[in-house]
Amino acid sequence: MQEPSEGVTPADKNSLRLTKVKKTAAGIPAAISSLNHGIRKMGVSKTIKTLLMVNQKEGFDCPGCAWPDPNHRTSFEFCENGAKAVADEAMKDKVNPTFFKRYDVQSLLKKSDHWLNKQGRISHPMVLKAGSSNYEPISWNDALDLISESIKSMKEPSNGVYYTSGRTSNEAAFLYQALVRSLGTNNLPDCSNMCHESSGKALGSTIGIGKGTVHLEDFNKSDLILVVGQNPGTNHPRMLTALRDAKRNGSKIVNINPLPETGLSRFKHPQEYMELDLTSTQLADMHLQVKIGGDAALFQGVIKHLLDTNMFDSNFIDTYTIQFDELKSHMDSFSWEQATQDSGISKESIISFAEMCANSTATIACWAMGLTQHRNGVAVIQEVVNLLLLGGHIGRPGAGVCPVRGHSNVQGDRTVGIWEAPSDNFLESMEKGLGFELPKEHGYDVVESIRAMEQGEVEVFVCMGGNFLSATPDTRRTAKAMKNIDLTVQISTKLNRSHLITGKNALILPVLGRTEIDIQNSKKQFVTVENSMGVVHRSEGKLKPTSSTLMSEPSIVAELGHRLVPHNLPWLNLSSNYDGIRDLMSRSLNGFENYNQRVRQDNGFLLPNPPRDELKFKTPSGKAVFSMNPLPDVSVKENEYVLMTMRSHDQYNTTIYGLHDRYRGIHGNRRVVLMNALDMVENGLKTRDTVHLSSHFNGSVRNSANWIVIAYDIPKGNMAAYFPEANELVPLDSVAELSNTPTSKWVVVSLSKGKDLSEEE
Repeated sequence: MQEPSEGVTPADKNSLRLTKVKKTAAGIPAAISSLNHGIRKMGVSKTIKTLLMVNQKEGFDCPGCAWPDPNHRTSFEFCENGAKAVADEAMKDKVNPTFFKRYDVQSLLKKSDHWLNKQGRISHPMVLKAGSSNYEPISWNDALDLISESIKSMKEPSNGVYYTSGRTSNEAAFLYQALVRSLGTNNLPDCSNMCHESSGKALGSTIGIGKGTVHLEDFNKSDLILVVGQNPGTNHPRMLTALRDAKRNGSKIVNINPLPETGLSRFKHPQEYMELDLTSTQLADMHLQVKIGGDAALFQGVIKHLLDTNMFDSNFIDTYTIQFDELKSHMDSFSWEQATQDSGISKESIISFAEMCANSTATIACWAMGLTQHRNGVAVIQEVVNLLLLGGHIGRPGAGVCPVRGHSNVQGDRTVGIWEAPSDNFLESMEKGLGFELPKEHGYDVVESIRAMEQGEVEVFVCMGGNFLSATPDTRRTAKAMKNIDLTVQISTKLNRSHLITGKNALILPVLGRTEIDIQNSKKQFVTVENSMGVVHRSEGKLKPTSSTLMSEPSIVAELGHRLVPHNLPWLNLSSNYDGIRDLMSRSLNGFENYNQRVRQDNGFLLPNPPRDELKFKTPSGKAVFSMNPLPDVSVKENEYVLMTMRSHDQYNTTIYGLHDRYRGIHGNRRVVLMNALDMVENGLKTRDTVHLSSHFNGSVRNSANWIVIAYDIPKGNMAAYFPEANELVPLDSVAELSNTPTSKWVVVSLSKGKDLSEEE
């Protein structure tokens, strides 16, 4: 068993309980679960009050996923996981100075992530001094002075790294990137580097914008919706309502995923029970159970069939695209034998899928981490774009690309400047608005930041939200690297493992949550966010802050700016009234003109999207681009398997709400690995046996003990395990080409059977 100091997530001590896999998503169990989480953490009256404000025009944006809100909203505009996220943020329990006096860091390291999260909201700024075993209280002034002095004393501006999670609002993120660039660096890694960076690279090179091209309303106009490498029932439950409505309007849905997911079989909206409608809706018309890493082979098979049968939109291709002839030539070497072997899908099924694509006049392709977190993450998304371009499914109603973002404002953060590799045009526009020169040299992304930490080249690390240690790959390597830093700063609402694996000195700064009233200069403030489909809208907290000692993220950034670069911007004026930040954004960002006026409209406003709005493509040729990519090598050695990480139904990103993966029927213990039954027989294994896993990459090995194996419906040769527990197996150096995204969905592992290696309590 790894020592807790290595940062590995300890297992919960509960025994594993298995139940039947659920056949229907949401419904009454989701409603009961939502209420239970709320009442247990907030009480009855606060639960009702809070849930009725989630995603409302005069309420706050859900701190969960980035799925857009409909223009005409009901009083039930939240999903089960959204209710959990809200209850988690608004809970009554507090992590205060007394808590940190009771628990030293070493004792907290032995607690599970589920236990850490249950302790409550952080209520006071805390410091962990070099050589100390316990966090202790610190005043805000002293904490901010410590950060400022540490940054000023760095050898080079590039020795500071400034991470952002998708929880951060547009206003906080914009001010943060302005501060960081004022300091002379573009070291602005963020959670996009680990999720949809591959989407941005693929879409930018093919259609000229790194975002999706559909509205929410397009789902009701579609003929065919592809849901690829994604589990909306757990990760984006509100998407199921859009799929249900599309299905009722006649759309067909194809689910492409190694695991069959309950959310894409049948769905029942809990609100319909209140209307005495007891029926559920079957969603997916076809489930293609592709092998892990076999999506490119599948899509090339579809493209080959469409080309061979002349089932493509010649007018669209001739008018709006380039490199079609090159694509045809590239596909001359296509091998059906390789495609079926790599994908695990028969030629007949691929052709059947291709004919569904050919018969569709409006196709939407949705995807998430199942595509992006592979070595060929960029290339496989380019195959999806190839398929849509063949049918002319860009810039028409009911059609387009739809990368589904997993965090509420991760797309907005990138839009307003959280970007380690900004374009020259972006920097030029930003300089005009801010009024000072910005650094041009690209900064570190997440993987590059960890490598710099290893080399001792990071002196200060500031983390604006998130749980960096648990979200990143190669947990023990990352933990060791973080200990080289002089000062680590975590700006957080809840306790997590990144507070326990720190630099020589560490700060925890507690902030207001999305649900809470933000008063600056005696006036209530609101912030803004951007959803997955480019709509920018308001979010205003309505609950009394959990502690009087919390600061807002914009205020923390402004205080640091005032201390570090006081002459660059009127920092304190900006944080006293967020309208000032938005006016500055209007001058600095394309598409944000008259920001304060437009965002006060009922449903906010839509950012410009040339492919969707005008069929214009900001590529060198001015046209959409077909891409040619070889199929990836998906072979592994004998007795090796391909493992992918996944979420449970009771978690959001690295936050563990509970120990029930209800849809998959797994309860009480998260250190489990799902395995094909035939593979288990070949290894002499049965469900509940303990196995030890080793991952392999370029001659290096990472070992991880004590996984409970479960027989599950997954392709032969494939395995799945929960993150963050399985992140210790993801090699830091195994990344997607072009995007540098860790390959958390492609981890080559071997296993050994043995006794439980846990230490005795």
